[in-house]
Amino acid sequence: MRVLGQLLLLVVVAGGHGTPRDTLACSQGLACRLLDTDVLCGMELPGPSHGPALARLQLEPALRCTGPTACSPCLAVRLRLAVPPGISTSKPRRPVPSVIPGAEDGDEGGQSSLMDGAAWSQPNVSGLLLLSGHTYASSRCVAVEVGAPLAPALSGRPLGWVTFRCFEAPLGSEIHVTAYINSRGRRKLSQWQQVPDCSWPVAQTAIPQCQVPRLQVSPGPKEVVVEVQGAAAGHSYTLWLYHNQSHSTGGSGRVVTASGPMNYSLPVDEVLPCLCLQVWPETQDPPRATMCPFSHDANAWERLWAHSQLVLHSGGQALTCSLSAPCDLPAKLVPCWQPEPTGPCQALPGLQQPAVGQGPQDFGGLQLHPNLCVQVWSSGQVRLTQCLRDRALPGRTDDLLLLEHREDGGNTSLCALEWGACNPLASMGSGHPGLLEQELHRDVATGQCRPVWQPKNSTGVMLWACPLHKYLRTRWVLAWMGMLLGAACLLLLLLLKKENVKGWLKSLRADYGSEGLLRGRRALLVHAAEPVAERAACALTAALHPLGLAVVVAPGGGSGVAAWGPLPWLHAQHQRALHDGDTIILLLSPAAVAAAHQWDTRAGAVPGAGATSSGPGPRHSSSPDDVPAVAPCEVFAAALSCAVPVLAAGNGGHYVVARLEALVPAVPVALRAAPAFALPSETGGFLRALAGPGRWQGRWLEPYVAAVAEGLRRAVGE
Repeated sequence: MRVLGQLLLLVVVAGGHGTPRDTLACSQGLACRLLDTDVLCGMELPGPSHGPALARLQLEPALRCTGPTACSPCLAVRLRLAVPPGISTSKPRRPVPSVIPGAEDGDEGGQSSLMDGAAWSQPNVSGLLLLSGHTYASSRCVAVEVGAPLAPALSGRPLGWVTFRCFEAPLGSEIHVTAYINSRGRRKLSQWQQVPDCSWPVAQTAIPQCQVPRLQVSPGPKEVVVEVQGAAAGHSYTLWLYHNQSHSTGGSGRVVTASGPMNYSLPVDEVLPCLCLQVWPETQDPPRATMCPFSHDANAWERLWAHSQLVLHSGGQALTCSLSAPCDLPAKLVPCWQPEPTGPCQALPGLQQPAVGQGPQDFGGLQLHPNLCVQVWSSGQVRLTQCLRDRALPGRTDDLLLLEHREDGGNTSLCALEWGACNPLASMGSGHPGLLEQELHRDVATGQCRPVWQPKNSTGVMLWACPLHKYLRTRWVLAWMGMLLGAACLLLLLLLKKENVKGWLKSLRADYGSEGLLRGRRALLVHAAEPVAERAACALTAALHPLGLAVVVAPGGGSGVAAWGPLPWLHAQHQRALHDGDTIILLLSPAAVAAAHQWDTRAGAVPGAGATSSGPGPRHSSSPDDVPAVAPCEVFAAALSCAVPVLAAGNGGHYVVARLEALVPAVPVALRAAPAFALPSETGGFLRALAGPGRWQGRWLEPYVAAVAEGLRRAVGE
């Protein structure tokens, strides 16, 4: 007992005051006292005494809580004690007064079950128990005093249980608990135990680190906001955004770390049907909350198809393809036959298969051909299509696809895959003249048709691509014979009407001669002195020259103008045009329209004012006094002085008004008595007016109309 007292004194000196939340309890009949909750680990216990022996060590998970949802994990230690063998019960043993201060009043925050004086007067066993808990990061030791009465002839019986609560440790970690006692019997027990992780149901509601936050998704027009709700402040959480697909690696995705509640914004372009969200606390083997909120979003599916790609591989002998997409696609691959680029694609029977993964997929040895395509079907729609048309492959685009059925008796039958059906060859004469069923059977039998697909067991159906051009030779021969027969009949008819033939040939020569359309006709083109009018006049003159029309432009240059002067030369040209029956073209530009309005203002009265263009009539006398005076260099105004009196007299057949429709919206009132044309849209009517009545019937105007219109567009556009 002297040694035990020294040890207890050492415990008091070396041990510190631990947390008051540690508790100690013992079963009925035992006396126990928690001496200290944080003593020096590794100390030597005193020599063997008559204390109880260790019978069993049991560790149980427990919680240490400061509130309903503010707990931490720990391990409770249960020790079963027994009377060691060889203990003599002849002499009673009295308890030794404890040297620990306050032992009589109970220890610091623990619990004890002490025997009263009557119990200690009986023979008893007592000892010092040292409990230690070691983790990878910390260690803690606890000192406990235990005692029990010793009844006669009961050596070796169980004394009861001592429960210490508890050793704290991180979630999911391992703790090594050891119990020492200074007894002549079994003196040491130890055991490894793993602290439960967040999979422990009790921990999920009581330990903050095991409480999984909630996820809330709020879609917007440009971004999607992911809100982490219910996260405990001060604890770290991980948000993982990943694509849930069968061929992805486990580490792909985007990881965001947060402390407490948070909002995370995601661009709407990155939202796909397989995008999933997962959040968990930063603990060992934590619980996780997972949601995939976009699996039924129609816009997300459209974005997925926009990010998907179908690639055909033609490196070997057989056709293979790869379908790449960020998510797994519920689709099927359908090979088809498309003779025309814009025509329908005929699905090949028995070759469609589901799209699996991202790697290459084959179609059971389907041979390469320019008419082969692969379509991706999903939800009854064609989502993607790729063809081999632009690649250098054996075969022709006009090949005919034949399906051969092989029956059990050795008989075979052929049909052509066209327009969504397999048509018998006997019914294809109208669609392909000269195509004979016997020739196709012979070509297939002799190997002139290329095999497109055949099963590995050489039974069932086969697909053949037969060249179609060889079967169409008869069609072209018949077409040429029909054309020759028609030409012979036409010549015979023309010989019967010889005079009509001569007239027709003469007309043909006139129509297609280089300068015979307006040969011998003259025209005076009058325009205002401004750049756009000059460019238009030059373009119009150049376009009319190949038609044989001689055009004189005013104002112009040359020796006549230099000798006569601008106005006398213009009057001379005007009188000559009226005398010879030539056409006078008045080209209206913005400056010309301004001159016409000025002429109207000065004249005071305008011929045909208030009348429509279809029925002009003079409203005043055409005496010389009514003609306004003009400046010497205003050539177009001078031309109006010559033209308006003639138009007022009702002799407007020699005048043609050409209006640049891009610059002049309407014909001035003074000139509405003459036929007017908006150029370049009414170029055809303008050319007919220049040629005169009856000369353009049955002639081909389009090339000349296009040339004149294009020249005017360029001139006005500059």
